[in-house]
Amino acid sequence: MKLAILTCGILPIPAVQGGAVENMIDFYLDYNSRKRLHDITIYSPWIPEVKTHPALSSDVNHYHFIDVTSFKARAERRLRSYFHSNEYYNYFIEYYFEKIYAHLKKQDFDFIILENCPGYALKLSRRGHKNVILHLNNNLLNATSRYHEEIFNGLKAVLTCSDFIKNCVSTIQSSSKIQTLYNAIDTKAFAPKATAIVTRGQMGFADDDFVIAYSGRVNSDKGIAELIDALIKLKGKERIKLMIIGGPFFGNAGNEDAFVRSLKEQGERIKDRIVFTGFIPYKDVPNYLHLADMAALPSMWDEPFGLTIVEALAAGLPLVTTRSGGIPEICEGVATIVDRKDVVSNLATAILDLYEHPEKRKQMATASPERAIRFDKEPYSEKFFAALEKLKE
Repeated sequence: MKLAILTCGILPIPAVQGGAVENMIDFYLDYNSRKRLHDITIYSPWIPEVKTHPALSSDVNHYHFIDVTSFKARAERRLRSYFHSNEYYNYFIEYYFEKIYAHLKKQDFDFIILENCPGYALKLSRRGHKNVILHLNNNLLNATSRYHEEIFNGLKAVLTCSDFIKNCVSTIQSSSKIQTLYNAIDTKAFAPKATAIVTRGQMGFADDDFVIAYSGRVNSDKGIAELIDALIKLKGKERIKLMIIGGPFFGNAGNEDAFVRSLKEQGERIKDRIVFTGFIPYKDVPNYLHLADMAALPSMWDEPFGLTIVEALAAGLPLVTTRSGGIPEICEGVATIVDRKDVVSNLATAILDLYEHPEKRKQMATASPERAIRFDKEPYSEKFFAALEKLKE
């Protein structure tokens, strides 16, 4: 098949600046390049870092880059904002789409795949395209979304990252064209290693400390403040320590903001029990997870999927998390899942339970990687293309 892949154009493909959606795209593009399945054109914003990326040497994946940073592009974007002020997205994203469309309309694709940008479907359907597939990783299309019926009716299919997101889309109408395709990670990258790359001593932990790892974006939705309160609640358990892996932003710029400062202030009374690593490059995150005795990822919003949940499982960690969005679909039966109501007490109880029961931790550590393998990038990529093949029939 001949396929087009469109993103909203915030981060580039290949995913040299990270991004969950962008990493998913890299997974199936790599799979396609190795298996030589389809002729794919990927539209991406241009940044210099992609110029020498090995993915660009593929003879089946073709990267079409859009200039969004030059003076000319910035001027054109600003001019567009004056004449097109009431579009679905902001002028930056709409400008990017029109630059893509100038190329796309001259091609003949079997399917146009929209990665997390339902607003593009509105324009494409109005311009006569009937072969549009939405691959949805967030709750961006439901019965409260603008133009939801028109967008939905103009789509060939909707692939969702979890049943939670599938149910959100189904509030528009229940339809067989909505199907779940669970997200994935490179589970091998998170598997425990024989030799530690980062040691407990380097992070200020003792061998007999009980270390809890939080990893991911550091913002108020992720339940980190509640996790610190749970640690405060565990008075007299001085060996229970918390390692917060990550920063508030993508990349290493601006590695501390007002929320991080508020967390440090909140934890001042137990500052000897909390370590903030700051931003860690994604490839190095497993080395820090492997220091821990357990992971705690108490999301306080409805996570569409929860990649950090899979990462903790793949690292072989017993896990405490919350009943939020798509999280239970990933780890029900192998993790301790607590309710968000009275979450501080629930977290404290769950952490103490694992601290006091090493045999239970051992059982969970065995079960965690076995569950994680269901969400590996290889079967994910295979299922992605199988879903497209089925739609072609």
